[in-house]
Amino acid sequence: MTKAEAEKELQALRAEIERHNYHYYVLASPLISDFEFDQLMSRLLALERDFPDLVTPDSPSQRVGGSITKAFPIVTHQRRMLSLSNTYSLQELREFYERVEKSLAQEGIAKFEMAAELKYDGVAVSLIYRNGLFVQGATRGDGITGDDITANLKTIRTIPLRLRSASFSALMLDLLSSELEVRGEVLMLKQDFEKLNALRAEADEPLFANPRNATAGTLKQQDSREVAKRPLTFIAYQLDSEALADSLTHLERLDLLKALGFYLGYGAHLCQSLADIQAFLEEWEEKRDTLPFEIDGAVLKLNDMRQRAILGETMKSPRWAIAYKFSARQAETKLLGVTFQVGRTGAITPVAELQPIKLAGSTISRSTLHNLDEIKRLDLHLGDSVVLEKSGDVIPKVVRALPEKRAADAVPILAPTHCPECGTELVQPANEVGLYCPNEEHCPAQIRGRILHYASRNAMDIENLGEAVVRQLLTAGLIEDVGDLYSLEKSALLKLERFAEKSAQNLLDAIEKSKSRSFDRLIFGLGIRHVGLATARALAARFPSIHALQQASLEELQSTEDVGSVIAESIYTFFRKPRTATLIEKLARAGVTLQSAPSQIIQNERIKGKTFVFTGTLSKLKRDEAKELVLTRGGKVSSSVSKQTDYVVAGSEAGSKLDKALALGVKVLNEDEFMAMIQ
Repeated sequence: MTKAEAEKELQALRAEIERHNYHYYVLASPLISDFEFDQLMSRLLALERDFPDLVTPDSPSQRVGGSITKAFPIVTHQRRMLSLSNTYSLQELREFYERVEKSLAQEGIAKFEMAAELKYDGVAVSLIYRNGLFVQGATRGDGITGDDITANLKTIRTIPLRLRSASFSALMLDLLSSELEVRGEVLMLKQDFEKLNALRAEADEPLFANPRNATAGTLKQQDSREVAKRPLTFIAYQLDSEALADSLTHLERLDLLKALGFYLGYGAHLCQSLADIQAFLEEWEEKRDTLPFEIDGAVLKLNDMRQRAILGETMKSPRWAIAYKFSARQAETKLLGVTFQVGRTGAITPVAELQPIKLAGSTISRSTLHNLDEIKRLDLHLGDSVVLEKSGDVIPKVVRALPEKRAADAVPILAPTHCPECGTELVQPANEVGLYCPNEEHCPAQIRGRILHYASRNAMDIENLGEAVVRQLLTAGLIEDVGDLYSLEKSALLKLERFAEKSAQNLLDAIEKSKSRSFDRLIFGLGIRHVGLATARALAARFPSIHALQQASLEELQSTEDVGSVIAESIYTFFRKPRTATLIEKLARAGVTLQSAPSQIIQNERIKGKTFVFTGTLSKLKRDEAKELVLTRGGKVSSSVSKQTDYVVAGSEAGSKLDKALALGVKVLNEDEFMAMIQ
C-alpha cells in the first residue's frame, strides 16, 4: 500500500469511527455491533503503526491514552470559572429571582427568561478548540488557574477531538475557524461506577465512595492509559467564543453545542416565571433517582447574555445564576459504637460507628460527631436507631436519634477521661467545648498528625508520605518530628517493608523538593493551632523570616492582619516551646526555606490599588501578560465591569464589557494608553 492510499483510507476510517462514537456515546443509538466497531479500530491502529507520520491529533487512536506526566502543568483560564451561589431554600430562590427582576427593571428591562438545568454531580472542566480541533482541557482549579489534563480528557468519548457539523452556515463556519471554549461536567454514570467498583473489589483495591469521588480520582491519574480504562462521560453546558454575538441566547448556544457533536445530558428548560422554575425543581427532585447519573440540584441562569453582562458578577460568583440544592437524603441505621480520635493538636473527636447503609450513592459506616456537646444534644445511646443525612449529598451526618426505638437498658455515651492513644488524662480548656490530650510531645497520634499535616498538599506537599509510611518511619525510630525527614537515608528506608529502590528514591526526592516551598506554606505546615492558610500568608507578609516570627512580641502578632488575640497567643506560645526551637534548628540545617522571597511589586502609583478589566484582543500582549503587569504593580484585575472598576482596557473586537463601561462612565483605555500607564 502506498502512503497516499493509506492516507485516504485513514481519513475514511477516522470519519467512520467518530460517526459511530457519536451515535453510541452521544445519541445512545449504535449503528453497528461492538465487534464491527473493534474491527474498524483494529484496522486504524494497524495502518497508523505502518505509517506513524500519518497519525493526527484528532485520530480516534489518541483516545486510548499513552502519555504519562509527573505533574500537570498549570494553565490560566481565559475567563474565570466562577462557582455558583447555593441555596436550599425556596424563599432564598424567590429573593434571587426578585433581585434579578429589580436590577433589570432599573435598566428598563421588564421581561427576562431563566434557563433551568440539572446540576450534575461531577468535575467541572474547560475545553479549548482552535480551528475545530481540541487543543486544551483544564480543571476549574481556583477559578483563575487549573490543571492541564488534556491527555486525560482526550480519552472521553463524549468529547469530540474535532468538532463535527451538519451545517455550513456562516456562523458555523466562523466557529469552526476560530477559537472557542466549551465548559461542562465530567462524571461517571451510575452503572459504570458500579462496574468499576466491582472490578476494584475483585482486585482487592479500595472502593470509591461515590461516582464523583471516582471521577475526580480518575482525572488526577498521571497515566492517561489508566484513565482510558475508566468510563467517563462529559456533559456540555456552556459555549463561549468571540465569533458569537451577545444577542445569541444561552439556549441557542446549547443548540450549537449539540450541532458541534456534544452530549448535553438533559439539556435546559426555558422558564418564563418563578412558577415555571418551581415546577421544574419539583419534577426533577421527584425524578432524580431515575437518571443514569447523580445530580444534587438544579442551576438557574439568565438566558439572555446581554442581561447577564448588565448584572455582572462578584469575585466569587455571577449575579445572574444560582444553584438550588435538593433537600438532603436521609436514612435510618444503628449506632454500633463511638470511637474517640486524637488529632494533631490533641483535640478529641468522637466518630459514630454505624451499621453500614447505602445513602445517595455511597455506603456509609462512619460519621463524625464533632464534639461531646453534639453527643449530648442528640442524646445518643449505644445501640440507638439514628437518622443519617448527607448534607449537600457529600458529608454524612447524624441528625437525630429515635428514642422511641431505644432499648430499655441502652447505655448513654460517656466522655473519655484519658487519651485513647497514650493514656494521658484529658483536659478541657476554658471556654472550649472540646477535650484535649496535653501530651503533645509524646502522644503517637499527635506526632503522626503533625507529620501528615506538614506533608499535606497545601503545606509542604510531600508526595508518597501517607499515613502508612509515617507509621513505618515512626515505628522504626527513623523520625521523631518533621525535621528528621530531611536526614533520612535510602539504606534505612530499604530495610522497611514495601520499600524498594525506586519507592525509596521517590520519597527522598519528594522530601528534597519540599525544601523550596514558600515561607507561608512552611508556617502553615508547622501546624500551629488556629493558623490556617490565610493567616500563614499574613504572617509571612508581616515577618520576613522564621527568626523574625520567633522574636515577635504578642503585641506585634496581634496587630498583624487576620490575627486576633487568641491566634496571637497560640503563635506566641508555640514559638516559646523548646521542641519548636529544636525543630527549627533541624529545618535550618536541612536548607528548608525559612524566609520570604523578595517582593516582586514594582512601584507604580498610577496602577497601585486600581481595578482593571480587559476586553477584546490585545495586539502587543497576551491577556495573561497584561494582567501580570497590573498585579506586579499593585493593581487588581477583575473579569466584570462595575462601578468599582477604575479602567477598562479595550482591544480589538471588544464585547459587552466595553458597552457596560461606557454606560457606567468607566474610563476606557486602548492598548497604547495602557502600555504608557504601565511604564
